[in-house]
Amino acid sequence: MFFVADWRERIKEENPEASFGELGKLLGAKWKEMDDEEKTPYAEKAEKDKARVAREKKALVADDNDEGDDE
Repeated sequence: MFFVADWRERIKEENPEASFGELGKLLGAKWKEMDDEEKTPYAEKAEKDKARVAREKKALVADDNDEGDDE
């Protein structure tokens, strides 16, 4: 997600006639050609976001459980 957000406009500018599907293929090809060092910032952002989602989900479930106790 973070990689696509960062690269989509660049790929689109380089390939203005590309369809949505073609852009996906070009982004996939770009990802595959990158080495691990280049991918690291995106992987780190994804891990941080995954942790954020887990915290928010846990809080939401706790809130739902609290509301159920009142009934």
